[in-house]
Amino acid sequence: MKKIKKTEEEWKKILDPQTFYITRQAGTEKPFSGKYNNEKSTGIYCCKCCNAELFSSETKYDSQSGWPSFYDLLEEKNITSKIDNSLGKKRIEVLCSNCNAHLGHLFDDGPQPTGKRYCINSSSLNLVKSE
Repeated sequence: MKKIKKTEEEWKKILDPQTFYITRQAGTEKPFSGKYNNEKSTGIYCCKCCNAELFSSETKYDSQSGWPSFYDLLEEKNITSKIDNSLGKKRIEVLCSNCNAHLGHLFDDGPQPTGKRYCINSSSLNLVKSE
């Protein structure tokens, strides 16, 4: 997949305000408010900005955090991470490698086999359901 680079104005024209805030300005949804928090359908969760495949419903679980959570990535190359000190504490921000969209954060309190919790904003995702 070719890397996508757009200006802030270009993103504003194609994204709804909530998605722009989350993905381009590193915003966060209110807990338990996202449309995929309680989603049980099978399929692939893709980046809402560029459609890169990020997570499988097979690794989604109820972390009771208020956000969709996954214990593994679909393909490691599609996600990048960086240190985020924005709330006065060290966290790991998760980004789409293809378009640099903010997705959420990564924590080390997830289930086995990985022990990881990718805590992701629903507004940064599109679910492509399996048939």
